[in-house]
Amino acid sequence: MSTDKIQHRTFIVLLIMVSLAFFALLAPFFGAVLWAGIFAIIFMPLQNRMLARMPKRPTLASLCTLLICIVVAIIPLITISLSLVHEGTTLYQRIQSGELDFGAYIDRVQEAAPRLQALLAQIGVDFSEVRTWLKSAAATASKGLARNAVNIGQLSFTFLISFGVMLYLLFFFLRDGTRLMRQIRAAIPLSDAHKQRLFKKFGEVVRATMKGNVLVALVQGALGGVIFWILGIQGALLWGALMAVLSLLPAVGAALIWAPVAAYFLLTGHIWQGVVLVAFGVGPIGLADNILRPRLVGQQTQLPDYLILVTTLGGLALIGISGFVLGPLVAALFIAVWDLSLHEFGERRPQEPTTEDL
Repeated sequence: MSTDKIQHRTFIVLLIMVSLAFFALLAPFFGAVLWAGIFAIIFMPLQNRMLARMPKRPTLASLCTLLICIVVAIIPLITISLSLVHEGTTLYQRIQSGELDFGAYIDRVQEAAPRLQALLAQIGVDFSEVRTWLKSAAATASKGLARNAVNIGQLSFTFLISFGVMLYLLFFFLRDGTRLMRQIRAAIPLSDAHKQRLFKKFGEVVRATMKGNVLVALVQGALGGVIFWILGIQGALLWGALMAVLSLLPAVGAALIWAPVAAYFLLTGHIWQGVVLVAFGVGPIGLADNILRPRLVGQQTQLPDYLILVTTLGGLALIGISGFVLGPLVAALFIAVWDLSLHEFGERRPQEPTTEDL
């Protein structure tokens, strides 16, 4: 083996080892790095406008963009999170005191709909087992709320560090993002056409996923919270937030919250509340998903709904809330890379002989 080949392979091994060590160091701040990159991609058009107005002051332009990002996106998110902590604490106290008993709701359904009980018994569903399971699930959830409430103070320092790192990185991503992207593109051993296509797909998926999914989540969560508040359901803000989170799952989403509540209303004789909730859930809440999501997410990412659903669930299960962005992003890049490979190898593949050639 020649000296040049040995040096080349040694360099490749060294490059891989150093890269793995670098990513291992970034692992504790994975969320901070990821969200700094996401916010930088979303607010980069605004940063470009700022640079157009202040071409000789890139640092000041980046600070202005960062301030707008904090006011528009970060402060509202923190405010909503604090409100949810309060709602969750209140719900936990009500469960612990016995004021909120989920088993009692099953008893009311059993008393109001004996035929339903007989029908479910025929398929092997026992109301008493459902009641026991629901009470156990409520107890487990209340313990989780209590544990998280205790951990809020313990995790606040870690959260503040991650939040500070995210803002710090966001500033430099905004200021030096264009130069960093040029360097990354230059380091990738692909043709310019392939790199341009991959980076274009990367930006499209991030913007579409964030704008589309977040907008749909906010709309569905707000509509669900409002209708719950109108119907007098306690904890409307918390239920609205849960609908917003679940709306990240296409098709099913918010219905996992409002549909059981509507069924409870109908079975226990609260007909008009159930009808209103069903009409509002199928109408405004459902239309927000069926109309906004395909326009904002599907068309730009060119991903089918079932693939978005599966990859979103996989991302959420793997890395938590950040997975709703990373899941569809990986899927889109997977499709883009394989599309490039089909074009690349399809063009190089020898043509089969035709009858004219024979």
